[in-house]
Amino acid sequence: MKTIAEINKKIKQGKAVVVNAEEIIDIVEQKGSKKAAEEIDVVTTATFAPMCSSGAFLNLKQPKPKIKIQKAWFNDIELYAGLAAADLYLGAAQLPEGDPLNKIYPGEFRYGGGHLIEDLVAGKEVTLRAIGYGTDCYPRRELNQKVKLKDFNDAILVSPRNCSQNYNAAVNLSSRTLYTYMGILKPNLGNIAYCSAGQLSPLLNDPFCRTIGIGTRIFLGGGVGYISGAGTQSKQNVKRRKGVPLSQAITLRVSGDLKQMNKEWLRGASFCGYGATLIVGIGLPIPILDEKVIKSTAIKDRDICTQVIDYSRDYPYGEEKSLGEVNYEELKSGSVVIGDKKVPSVSLSSYYKAKEIANILKSWIEDGKFFLAEAVEKI
Repeated sequence: MKTIAEINKKIKQGKAVVVNAEEIIDIVEQKGSKKAAEEIDVVTTATFAPMCSSGAFLNLKQPKPKIKIQKAWFNDIELYAGLAAADLYLGAAQLPEGDPLNKIYPGEFRYGGGHLIEDLVAGKEVTLRAIGYGTDCYPRRELNQKVKLKDFNDAILVSPRNCSQNYNAAVNLSSRTLYTYMGILKPNLGNIAYCSAGQLSPLLNDPFCRTIGIGTRIFLGGGVGYISGAGTQSKQNVKRRKGVPLSQAITLRVSGDLKQMNKEWLRGASFCGYGATLIVGIGLPIPILDEKVIKSTAIKDRDICTQVIDYSRDYPYGEEKSLGEVNYEELKSGSVVIGDKKVPSVSLSSYYKAKEIANILKSWIEDGKFFLAEAVEKI
């Protein structure tokens, strides 16, 4: 048994042994879980994928005279202003006024809240337009100016549902092309789309969240963030096989200082016919407290299964019955067999970028720049 305090002491001394979730697979196979648990201190995990449930709280520096903002727009994208006088919330899926949406089908959705967050993190100037109704303490009624991220008192990335533990794979059984948040689904079972880093994915490496909880320190968007609780739509009571959920299960609520982050790991994205979103990079360190933890981190893609769901009928009408199971080794091979048909597979998440995040987090820990945080409460 180890403790997080003991591991942090080794990090401070430069003696911690850190590997990513891909490397640990071979180590456990070669040395066994008991020996590996004695030698390894931290396993880094990661994901880089679209996360529509993302956004940012922004606190604007007050002009002279001051304003109580009733409505606000950045680059014609409306923010939620129902907070205090100069607090605003920017949603990653929000679209600019005047966007034709899906009136010209399929819509292109070239710019949205996710792109705006990327622009801010990149240091770009955006156009702010705000109106207020005027009060004795906040007399100004209009505000028009150019602003950059550095011009805000505070900017906090707050995402209520990220890092899904598992997610279904999507297909289209109809005779027409579908435009969905899982990407473009070709007719007549023309492709299958999935979204997970599989064996690198954080919550699949600690399926019962033995080391993950409120207060866990993480890599978020290129900076340091924290888990603030279970995310929305989080499900505990799902079917599992050897502890691994067979469908969507736990999600995480995360937050961090947007001013620390990097546009390399926060990218706006357009989904044809669906909308705009934000691609988020998350890296999560798993402290190896005992043999049980390291066994979980040695999970392989072939041991992680997900359900195949038809998005032409079953998903949109809430039926969501499974057409069968596929594992991530099959999905990552480029095609899977469904029935008697070989179906091309496509991933919305980037395994390459997830591995890069896991290695960045690994180097931070090895260099003594990142310490583990004890969760104050399990999720």
